[in-house]
Amino acid sequence: MKTSKLLAAASLVTFCFAAGAAQAETLQMWVRSGIGASFTKLVEAYNASHEDKIQMTEVPFSELVQKYATAIAGGQAPDALSLDLIYNPAFAAAGQLEDLTDWAKALPYFTSLSPSHVKLGTYEDKIYGLPLSVETSVFAWNKDLYKKAGLDPDKAPTTWEEISENAKKIRALGDDTYGFYFSGGGCGGCMIFTFMPLTWGAGADILSEDGKTATLDTPEMRKAVGYYRDMVKAGVVPPGAASDTGTNFLSITNGKIGQQNLGAFAIGTLVTEHPDIHFGVSLIPSVDGKTSSFAGGDNFVITKGSPRAAIAKNFLEYAYSLEGQKVMAKYGSLPTRADLAGEVLKDLDPRMQVGVDAIAVAKTPYTLQFNDLINSANGPWASFTNAAIFGDDVDGAFATAQEEMQSIIDNAQ
Repeated sequence: MKTSKLLAAASLVTFCFAAGAAQAETLQMWVRSGIGASFTKLVEAYNASHEDKIQMTEVPFSELVQKYATAIAGGQAPDALSLDLIYNPAFAAAGQLEDLTDWAKALPYFTSLSPSHVKLGTYEDKIYGLPLSVETSVFAWNKDLYKKAGLDPDKAPTTWEEISENAKKIRALGDDTYGFYFSGGGCGGCMIFTFMPLTWGAGADILSEDGKTATLDTPEMRKAVGYYRDMVKAGVVPPGAASDTGTNFLSITNGKIGQQNLGAFAIGTLVTEHPDIHFGVSLIPSVDGKTSSFAGGDNFVITKGSPRAAIAKNFLEYAYSLEGQKVMAKYGSLPTRADLAGEVLKDLDPRMQVGVDAIAVAKTPYTLQFNDLINSANGPWASFTNAAIFGDDVDGAFATAQEEMQSIIDNAQ
C-alpha cells in the first residue's frame, strides 16, 4: 500500500515536471537585416529571463516582404515578424495577421504608444500591429561649420529661409564644404523620410486620408520643391546628391556638410563613431515654419493562427516594460512609450530627446501600395523628386507623377 502510494506520488511529480517542461516553447520570429543591436539585445535579455524563448532569424531587407508572403501562402510563416510599418496595412488587408485589438486596447499604456505606428497597424478599425522600433527624421547642423561661417552654433534655424541662407554662408567657406545635403538620386525612401516633413507640417500631403487619392500637386509641395531647387542652383548642395541613391545618406559625418535632414538613429552614430563632429539637432521645420517628421521603424505583428500568440504578446509586453525600453534605447532605438521616455533617456545623450519629441508631430503615409508609389526606385515618388528638384520641367514632373500615382491606386482597387 505504501509502495503504491509512493509510486503514485512519484508519477505525479514526474508528470508535473514533464508538463511544466512542455510548456516552455520557442517562438519563431523574423526580422529584417540591419535591424541593429537594440533588438538583438532585447531578445537576448528576454531569453535570459523567461522560460519561453525567442528564436530570431534575420532576412535580407529587400527580400523580407516577399519571403513572408510566400511563407504564409505555403503555411511556413514564422509566429511573429518585425515588419516595416509601411507594409502593415497590406498584410492586414490580406487577412494574414492576428487581430490584436482587444488585447492592445487593454494595455494600460496603449495611448502612450507611437501614434503613427498604431495608425499604420490599424485596418478597418482593428489593430494588427503595434510599435516595436521607432525611428523619426530630424534636422542636424555642424556646429563647427556654423561657427566658421559666422553663425550662432547653438541656434537652430526655424524656417527654410534661414536654412537656405545658412547654407550659402557655409558654402562660402569654399573648397569642398557645402551648406546642405540630401540623397536625391531616385531614393524614394530617403526623400519621403527627409523631404516630406516640409509639407506635412504645413498641412499638406501627397495622399488623401484614406489613401485613395493622389494629392501631390499642392502649393506647399511646390514651395518645398522650390527651396530645394534654389539650393541646388545656388551651388550649396554637392553635385553628387543628384545621383545618390542613399549610399551617402549620412554625408554629415564627413565634416564637410553644414546641414542635413536625417534619421534620429544618426544621433547615436555620430556620438559613438564620429566624436569629432560637434552637432546640434532640432525638429524639421516645414515650409511655413511648423515642425514635422517622418515616423519610421517596425511594427510587431503576429501571423494569423500562430499557436504561440500568447508568447508573442508576452514578449511585446517585455519590450514595453521599463527594462525592455532601456535595453533598446541603450543601443540606439527611441522609446516606443511616451510615458516612459523621460526615464528611459535620462542617462543617455540629451539630443536623443529631439527624436522622441518628433514622434508627436511625425506622420507616415497610409497606403496599401507604399512600395509601388514611394519606395520603388522606379516609382512615381522617387522619379518625381529627382525630376522636380534637378530637372528643367517642374510642371511636367508634377503632372506625370500625379497621373502615375493615381493610376497605381486605381488599378489596385
